[in-house]
Amino acid sequence: MASKGLWVLFAALCLAVGLYPGSYFLAASNFGLRASKSSELLTDPVWNAAFYTHIALGGLALAIGWTQFVARLRLERPGAHRFLGKVYVGAVLLSGLASVYVGFFATGGVIAASGFVSLGIVWLYTTASAYRLVKGRRIEEHRLMMTYSYAACFAAVTLRLWLPFLAHALGDFVSAYRIVAWLCWLPNLGVAYLISRRRLQARELAPS
Repeated sequence: MASKGLWVLFAALCLAVGLYPGSYFLAASNFGLRASKSSELLTDPVWNAAFYTHIALGGLALAIGWTQFVARLRLERPGAHRFLGKVYVGAVLLSGLASVYVGFFATGGVIAASGFVSLGIVWLYTTASAYRLVKGRRIEEHRLMMTYSYAACFAAVTLRLWLPFLAHALGDFVSAYRIVAWLCWLPNLGVAYLISRRRLQARELAPS
């Protein structure tokens, strides 16, 4: 029961944060992260295109990606699983590329920028690797790599959980943002590693 409750919470967080970017399209004025940007950057068409591509498609990837780990969907609706997987990969590739560009302009200077750019690269690499593995019918390896891909994607959630706490604890948003640029995704990869290792151990112990 507890694990089911955690799964429901996980899915709810993914959906809520995945839909959140819609508020940027509906807002009449700049808010959130845009409120901390310079007027020059806010009027830059390339930055704006990259920003909206990143948040819209990143939100889509987050909102649908968790369904790929639902065993019932994989087994009973393999067509839907494959379709959503292709949408996820396409969304990540475009959002990830945009995130690398946007990352160079992150609030907090080079420390924050390097954290977010690194996250974008990891997200792109793990997703592209997962797609290559499934095309090669290396299904178990594909599932393991997708765990890392979605751990990177889930940084959108952990960022929003860590940032208010750190900003309050440190009393400075910029300092908190520099830390969260790394904290939002490195522990996620650690959790993904533990999940993957447990899955591999279970596979080794399973009767042949």
